[in-house]
Amino acid sequence: MAKNDKDLADSMTTLNRIKPSTNLVFNAIFWVLAAICIIPVIFVFMISVSSEESIRMNGYQFLPETFSLEAYKFLFDEAEMILRALGMSVLVSVVGTVLGLALTSTMGYVLSRKTYKLNGLLTMIVFIPMIFNGGMIASYVVNTQMLGLRNTIWALILPLCMSSFNVVICRTFFNTNIPDSIIESAQIDGASQLTIFSKIALPLSKPMLATIALFLAFGYWNDWFQASLYVTNTKLNTLQALLNQIQRSIEMMANNPAMGLTLQQYRNAMPKEGARMAMAIIIIVPIACTYPFFQRYFISGLTVGAVKG
Repeated sequence: MAKNDKDLADSMTTLNRIKPSTNLVFNAIFWVLAAICIIPVIFVFMISVSSEESIRMNGYQFLPETFSLEAYKFLFDEAEMILRALGMSVLVSVVGTVLGLALTSTMGYVLSRKTYKLNGLLTMIVFIPMIFNGGMIASYVVNTQMLGLRNTIWALILPLCMSSFNVVICRTFFNTNIPDSIIESAQIDGASQLTIFSKIALPLSKPMLATIALFLAFGYWNDWFQASLYVTNTKLNTLQALLNQIQRSIEMMANNPAMGLTLQQYRNAMPKEGARMAMAIIIIVPIACTYPFFQRYFISGLTVGAVKG
């Protein structure tokens, strides 16, 4: 019997073994995909440290003829304003991610319970916005006139807080990965739904929570459109909104030859293309540094539902 089990294990190992040539092809594909993701970032950084004269004469180059830190010096001169906007971006991203994660996970859990009487109605209400949208004007009227969010930090948080797509992900995860037998056992022991959700469902849902949190964090960090719609107070500008304003100011001064002498001199001394790329690097680096903290949850998510020996 033991010999048959050993033979079966050996045969399964042989079937699952990857040939060296196949493994080499897979490694080559992964290296190409990694290069496709990394090389553009390196290229943007190289442009940001290129001199304006080099860009003007030779265009964008991976290895510029002349290096310069004028773009970063230009942003450093505006350090106080940029740091304030960076702090606002961090605050909006953290508060929005925590609030969105709490609302999304609770709603997804409620919709995943088949015994909930309003399950079908609320599922339809959540699903409809994925297909139909009221439009930007309707959203603007609701957020500014009905909710009074204009020129408040909540205007940057609440419009992006909930997403039907994220709710559907949570609902599907709870349906497929939280066994009903565990829920029923907890109910027999007298546990309330809130206790089941906080003590059983959430600890088993770390990969899903990390995925939703990353979606929300990316959305908040990269958003500048909400600030352009609802915020006129410069103290509430996020980093992306501020950098967008700086870029538009650069373009305006660069394309307007009728300015006075002082602004014209400022325009000539200002790194235009390099500043744009330096702004992109400033946006990329912080959010890229947070990804490794979520990586292990993504890896554990790959084994959810797998058969364990």
